[in-house]
Amino acid sequence: MLAKTNASTVHGVEATTVTVEVNTGGKPPEGKPYYQLVGLPDNAVREGFSRIESAIRNNNIPFPRIFMVVNLAPADIRKEGSSYDLSIAVGILAALGTIINNELDRYVIMGELSLDGELRPVKGALPIAIQARKEKFKGLILPKQNAREAAIVSDLPVYGVTNLRQVVDFLNGTLILHPELHNTRELFEEEKGKYPVDFSDVKGQENIKRALEIAAAGGHNVILIGPPGAGKTMLAKRLSSILPPLTIHEALETTKIHSVAGQLGPNTSLVTVRPFRSPHHTISDVALVGGGSNPSPGEISLAHHGVLFLDELPEFKRAVLEVMRQPMESRKVTISRAKSTVDYPASFMLIAAMNPCPCGYYNHPQKECVCGPGVVKKYLSRVSGPLLDRIDLHVEVTPVSYDDLSNEEVRGETSETIRTRIIKAREIQSTRFDGLPEVFANAQMSGPLLREVCALNQAGNLLLKTAMEKLQLSARAYDRILKVARTIADLAGSEDIKIEHLAEAIHYRTLDREGWAG
Repeated sequence: MLAKTNASTVHGVEATTVTVEVNTGGKPPEGKPYYQLVGLPDNAVREGFSRIESAIRNNNIPFPRIFMVVNLAPADIRKEGSSYDLSIAVGILAALGTIINNELDRYVIMGELSLDGELRPVKGALPIAIQARKEKFKGLILPKQNAREAAIVSDLPVYGVTNLRQVVDFLNGTLILHPELHNTRELFEEEKGKYPVDFSDVKGQENIKRALEIAAAGGHNVILIGPPGAGKTMLAKRLSSILPPLTIHEALETTKIHSVAGQLGPNTSLVTVRPFRSPHHTISDVALVGGGSNPSPGEISLAHHGVLFLDELPEFKRAVLEVMRQPMESRKVTISRAKSTVDYPASFMLIAAMNPCPCGYYNHPQKECVCGPGVVKKYLSRVSGPLLDRIDLHVEVTPVSYDDLSNEEVRGETSETIRTRIIKAREIQSTRFDGLPEVFANAQMSGPLLREVCALNQAGNLLLKTAMEKLQLSARAYDRILKVARTIADLAGSEDIKIEHLAEAIHYRTLDREGWAG
């Protein structure tokens, strides 16, 4: 007897429907096993039959050992992982006549089986649900832990189940299951903008707060340079709290990536706040940009629409930092293999932190640096010029004074107050770049657009020329200064870039100054 049902495979951040065909009957050919699985499965899928057989028998469901052929179509796409267990088990039981349902091929069924028939969660439930709705399936059956995540998708009944017996009874009509109901927009509006940290917790450091406000307003990358304990990490962790709230489209896109990577917790649905990723400096290049034999998103994709924080930047391996250069420009990462190519989005803000020298006290107001001559320059050279070229703001962080630390009366601005100003600046940029799909903030401006948008008056040109000569700024600093000055003008609500905006932007090019490192 032949039975068909459906599963799904995830490729990149998109899903493809897989038809599970099961044919049973007759004796197996001489010398061959009674169970055959075809359709390019990997070892995890092949091993699934042992789990399926145990689960069926442990639920007291008859399971005769007759010849079975299971085909996963299309047969030219590689099937990976243990999430096909449930769909294959349902197909086998339907072919054996245990499940009688004429509309079995109108369901998408996913789940990993344990030996007692309990279901374990799967990765990529959200893209699977999106594809199921696109193809107008009658329903999606998957583990209870994934139901909230999949229920984000409207107009698709999502049934969360806990074990194999439930699935069998539901498909036979002896058990009524209610679809998971989820008001996505209501939840999104309720949870949007709730961050565990706030800028008002930071004592002093007003100049650094200002720099991060500028960075958030224009989508600029930042590097913080300062001694240990000055507050670099604390400030960086609060950057995502002042970024504009996620739109519903951005939230779905971010959730999809986290779903594919298996980063969503059980019973989690929508990512409602901007991601903040902080990988350790021992990370490999594959873990940072994504990839592997079975490609999965890396840290830069998990930081999509959020912040990637690299603490102790010079300690990262050179090769790791270099692979990040292209994704920073294109805002996506392409992973190519012999038989497939996968694209992962990677539109993130980079914030890096570093000590100015190995001992950490170069340019410290109180403590003396013990590093020898040339050591500071050598330490900074660990970060390549092309990478620094993509960082718009260089900010020196100085230690907080005791008076600022101990003052309980004065509290800084809240993240919400700062966020309001940033949203206004982003709205100006949105209007400016309307009709340019590849540009959404000042940081993404190309050369010709930069000349058009950041035109300077005579006084501005003279100031910039003087600064370039006196401070011996490199050529790479020129475009960056103009972009940052444009953002400062947007924050001030000014149509033109004024001298004070330009002067502040020049101030944020510390590492470009000749002789800064001795």
